[in-house]
Amino acid sequence: MNEERGQGTYNVVVIGGGTAGLVTAAGTAGLGGRVALIERHKMGGDCLNFGCVPSKALISSARAIEHVRRAPEFGLEAMKPQFEFNRVFERMRDRRAKIEPTDSVERFEGLGVDVFTGQATFRSPHEIEVDGQMLRAKRFVIATGRRAGIPPIKGIEDVPYFTSETIFDHLNEKPQRIVIIGAGPIGCELGQVFNRLGVKTTLVEFLPQVMGKEDEDVAAFVQKCLESEGVEVLTNTGVQLAEMRDGDIVLEASRKADDGTSETISLSADALLIAVGRAPNVEGLNLEAAGVEATPQGIPVNAYLQTNVRHIYAAGDIAGPYQFTHTADAQARVVVRNAMMPFQFLRQKAALSVVPWSTYTDPEVAHVGMSERDAREGNIAYDLYTQALEDLDRNILESEEIGFAKVLTEEGSDKILGVSLVGSHAGDLLHEFVLAMNHGIGLGGIAATIHAYPTFAEIAKKLGDQYNRTRLTPRAKSIFTWLYRKQRGA
Repeated sequence: MNEERGQGTYNVVVIGGGTAGLVTAAGTAGLGGRVALIERHKMGGDCLNFGCVPSKALISSARAIEHVRRAPEFGLEAMKPQFEFNRVFERMRDRRAKIEPTDSVERFEGLGVDVFTGQATFRSPHEIEVDGQMLRAKRFVIATGRRAGIPPIKGIEDVPYFTSETIFDHLNEKPQRIVIIGAGPIGCELGQVFNRLGVKTTLVEFLPQVMGKEDEDVAAFVQKCLESEGVEVLTNTGVQLAEMRDGDIVLEASRKADDGTSETISLSADALLIAVGRAPNVEGLNLEAAGVEATPQGIPVNAYLQTNVRHIYAAGDIAGPYQFTHTADAQARVVVRNAMMPFQFLRQKAALSVVPWSTYTDPEVAHVGMSERDAREGNIAYDLYTQALEDLDRNILESEEIGFAKVLTEEGSDKILGVSLVGSHAGDLLHEFVLAMNHGIGLGGIAATIHAYPTFAEIAKKLGDQYNRTRLTPRAKSIFTWLYRKQRGA
């Protein structure tokens, strides 16, 4: 029976048209469920509009510019890259526009999803209102994501600034100087991009290192690469005041020295980008009417991605614990199944024990599993295997010798606990290890796998070979030596 749009009862109403919401809506409709999707702003969410897609398009152009600058390394004549700042941004918006139809209202309506635009507001645990239209459903999925957080800096509201949600569409002229507050993945990626586009760039980070989730050696390597290109990196630095002076954005900051003393520094810029933290989007949802609990960190869920109200689920950035497009996708697939199942014992737990992530600086940084810091803090014994990229033939041939890989294994075993890669194509190379970890394949199994030569992927084989060499104990070697002597009749 076909019910009129918005009337009757839906199987699922999804709130939020980002990755988690779109995958949930498409999956439910594909299985024959009646589903509505509510989006108050732009379909595609952060990833398409303000995150992965536009940033990687800019990174692609910036990498091409840098390759021109490196021409002599490839046996070419030295040359200066010719580009226009605005055309690089136009190219980014064009690339994004080619992907946009995949997440459009028209496509999802074509899949059988009723799409409503406007603010979603719960009126009861089974009713939600959008622009005066009341929708009823058996299940709800909250996938409203997060927005850029603004730090409590005195005067920040009186100066112009960008966030990742505004800079891709509203920066229309090349600034001569930019200060980026926050040296996490977004700050480091865009800091390198702007520097390569000829903008004097300063990264300001409150923590002692850039990319705070990574091990110290990884972060130090990335910082050194950024600084070698001309990016100014200020760690242990907290911005306390922002104001306009003679047309400049001026920041007053406190910087802590290695000896524990602090000094006040002043930074001037034409543009300011804030890239610190993200806040959950719960305003206007009226979660109280549905009885759903929320915290300043988001909406808590159980292993089945249910909120405290069991027929209401949450997925993606709003639920955490990770804020990645690929984890939002993975959670949504679990929600599609669980929202369909009538009994809890038929529902599936979200499996987030092996989650990869990548930061697309140049060189890239990719990670999965346990870091050395995690192991130390958890008093977990481990063996460590490292491999420099300068020892791999393909990296030598491509002049991509900067970087390294390290693998943590369970002490005395080849079981992989975690992997960190720093280098060209790190995000792609990581997935051999991700697959191995998911299926219980150790470094020995990777070493036994034939890898094409010469490829970047041989880094995994070399790390596996390192593990195999540790198995050649003095006792084992003496046995093999005896066998060889016997074979010769000696």
